[in-house]
Amino acid sequence: MATYHDRITPKQRALLESARLFFVASATPDLSPGAHGQGPLNLSPKGSVSLRVLDDHTVAYVDLPGSGNETARAAEAGGPITVMAMSTGAEDAAIVRLFGRARIEELPADQDPELEPHAILGRPRQLIVVEVESTATSCGYGVPVLSHEGERAKQQCGRRYKETP
Repeated sequence: MATYHDRITPKQRALLESARLFFVASATPDLSPGAHGQGPLNLSPKGSVSLRVLDDHTVAYVDLPGSGNETARAAEAGGPITVMAMSTGAEDAAIVRLFGRARIEELPADQDPELEPHAILGRPRQLIVVEVESTATSCGYGVPVLSHEGERAKQQCGRRYKETP
């Protein structure tokens, strides 16, 4: 059973900051579909950037190009956002979910080097800042033990699965 909190706890923070992979789900308040026939909900994996915990109610990450920018569309419309990270090591299974609203910010000219994405993925698009309203931690026993082999090269980015119009 999950435990719920009104803020990011120290244990959640440790897991969030160590996660090599996290997921972001967003939607507009009216669940309107996006451009090009995207569905009303967007779910994106994030693995080449770090999730930074700024305080007990705020996280941020650098948004990279390569998708339809649906998270920004939902944020600008005032829709909800959920960020999920999980432990992938064998030592302790856990899943942390953050529930809140996001805002889009331009990247500062003197960007924090720790927020820099992997260089081969291209110039960052924007900063996604999530105001966390509540959190949940659950067991994570269904998540397999995973190891990190490295980052993908831009040339490996989905070409095999994309159909040519």
